[in-house]
Amino acid sequence: MSAHPIDLDRETIDAPLFAPEAFRLSDEQAALTAKVRAFGKRVVAPRAAIHDREATFPIENFRDMHGEGLLRLCIPKDEGGLGADFQTYCLAAAELGRYCGATALSWNMHVCSTLWSGPLADELEMTPADRAAHRARRSVHYQRIVNDGAVYAQPFSEGGAAAAGAIAFGTEARPVAGGFIVNGKKIFASLSGAADYYGVLCTERAEGEAASRRNTLYLAVPANAEGVSVVGDWDPLGMRGTVSRTLLFKDVFVPDEAMLMPHGVYFQAASRWPHMFITLSPTYMGLAQAAYDFTVGYLRGELPGMPPVKRRMFPTKQIAVAEMRIMLEQTKALWFQAITEARANPSREQVLRAYAAQHTVMENANAIAVKAIRTCGGQAMLKSLPLERIYRDSRCGALMLPWTAEICVDRIGREALYEPGEKDD
Repeated sequence: MSAHPIDLDRETIDAPLFAPEAFRLSDEQAALTAKVRAFGKRVVAPRAAIHDREATFPIENFRDMHGEGLLRLCIPKDEGGLGADFQTYCLAAAELGRYCGATALSWNMHVCSTLWSGPLADELEMTPADRAAHRARRSVHYQRIVNDGAVYAQPFSEGGAAAAGAIAFGTEARPVAGGFIVNGKKIFASLSGAADYYGVLCTERAEGEAASRRNTLYLAVPANAEGVSVVGDWDPLGMRGTVSRTLLFKDVFVPDEAMLMPHGVYFQAASRWPHMFITLSPTYMGLAQAAYDFTVGYLRGELPGMPPVKRRMFPTKQIAVAEMRIMLEQTKALWFQAITEARANPSREQVLRAYAAQHTVMENANAIAVKAIRTCGGQAMLKSLPLERIYRDSRCGALMLPWTAEICVDRIGREALYEPGEKDD
């Protein structure tokens, strides 16, 4: 159990990023997001600076998440989870991102193993036999999380076009009796060395068979399996606490029951449930709110540990805060609409809006942080305060596959101008 159990009746927590009344949240959504907000402020925030400075993974946050039930947020209730859907997860992750971007981004990698195999997969087509087998397999993974606090990761990138969905993954799984032999490499693999299982996206490829995106497998590879290794250093600009070192897989045997999705279902999900790829954005929505909150607290002289000096009376400061607030509200409105529309088989307009929301959050989070530093002045650059970390973390969002800022712009332009299958003669 957590060493810091959250009692919402006794906690002093921040105002919600998305007010339940204004955004028509259910009572359950309001309670879950309040729980995450209290956890973030009390447990996660005090640890954020040291993990950023040392580029160490905040495993104690995940141990405490197990005690609070947050590792099982998206596991169905009949499996012992909290049963959160896609929108609820996004709202909760945004709240966590306000207190530590690296923890929130790493939590996303864990939660997606349950979100994709749970609520998302339940909307996709499977034969009755495949669905029964899938539910039996995922129950094993879920019980590891519910009972033992197992942490799952989701290594995705390989340094090529596969993570953007353009080609098949270079990491391959060769079918053998009882399972697969996995070989390959994943880079920027968050939680490397800390997770208990790596949810590896790889290409199933038999001898003599061509690689195909349709044959993508989603396998839970045990971190202690023979042939799994973590290599390289980790000393990046931001998101330092994710510890996203390189993972190598050398002739790793993975049994059939390790499949997090049945054959062909990941490809179906990538084609029919595109909002699955915006789950990195909640962290940056939270960072945008954090940059704004810091600025308001600083100008009002209300930051803990600092002299109560007010700077709010200067017109230049007031104008800057107004501009930040306008950008923040625009970002929140578009993003909330996009996560609300997430479903199987979204319309063309809904997909374009998802691209636009992803791009807007990733760019505006950093733009708000930049303005926050300029508005607050020299002290904002000190590592004893969180704003410079928020700035560095927020700059990383536009670079993250599969939907980088550039990919979003490219797809919006192309898909707005061309109907499906349409070409220029």
